[in-house]
Amino acid sequence: VQLVESGGASVQRGGSLRLSCVASGYAFNDHRMAWFRQAPGKEREGVARIYTGSGNTYYADSVKGRFTISQDNAKNTVFLQMDSLQIEDSGMYICAAEGPDGGTWYKFGGIRVGFAYWGQGSQVTVS
Repeated sequence: VQLVESGGASVQRGGSLRLSCVASGYAFNDHRMAWFRQAPGKEREGVARIYTGSGNTYYADSVKGRFTISQDNAKNTVFLQMDSLQIEDSGMYICAAEGPDGGTWYKFGGIRVGFAYWGQGSQVTVS
């Protein structure tokens, strides 16, 4: 399984970016995928999650109303549209996919998901 992110860049505060995560070697349908971010000196934060079966989504309070997670099942791709970017949104954005037997467990809105597969990340810098 390979997850490859793209779309990170340096932008000004208030700007927008769209991240992509292409999954290969993975049964894309009917699994949970998510975007995490990590800034220097801070813990990894779960930003948004999507269930590729139904399209059900969940967002961290810090990004709710500004970020949108979506999917393209035909392309095995998950997107993260980020609008009204703030300086505190800066960090490495990492795509993750649910494993068949669990993985690193995170809780999104009351649902614990085991993420077994992780991408290398895409850097977002807001200034």
